[in-house]
Amino acid sequence: MAQSLSNFTDLIRSVERSAVHLEMRDVYAIPNEDERFAAWRQGHRLDPDDRASWWRPWLDLVQEITAKGVRLRRARIVSEPPSEYIRYEHSFTFTNIAAGEEIRWLPRRLASGLALPGNDFWLFDGRLVQFNVFDGEGRWVHTDQTDDQATAGLCADAFEAVWERATPHDKYTV
Repeated sequence: MAQSLSNFTDLIRSVERSAVHLEMRDVYAIPNEDERFAAWRQGHRLDPDDRASWWRPWLDLVQEITAKGVRLRRARIVSEPPSEYIRYEHSFTFTNIAAGEEIRWLPRRLASGLALPGNDFWLFDGRLVQFNVFDGEGRWVHTDQTDDQATAGLCADAFEAVWERATPHDKYTV
């Protein structure tokens, strides 16, 4: 594994102004989500009024960094009709919003004219890019980082183009 969760936590805590995340896959096979995904398939939904039941370490971190003035935005490019995984993800996105993230959804058909990088990425303060590389089944393979300004510029432009076309979470239904 190229990067541990603690390294990512340190990295995102070091952000001063902005962190953006572009997700472009319809399925993510993340082992630590298996149990929650299975429960969702069986009808379990998070209760918006019971933060104790869903306030995970990621959401605490989001709340921490947004409270210090960092703008955290996530855009998701999704196929329609959405995959089962995207429906699952959409069902709990309200928790990310409550923590301070801004999230928008872009139907894949509306992304055809956009120049996009080949992998999901994070862009930190417009200067450091972290690509998350997945295999064909949606399993995380490794992380690549670069501070190459041409690559950072490409990712910044791609993200902003997606953001402008995308629908805010509260207006996007699956």
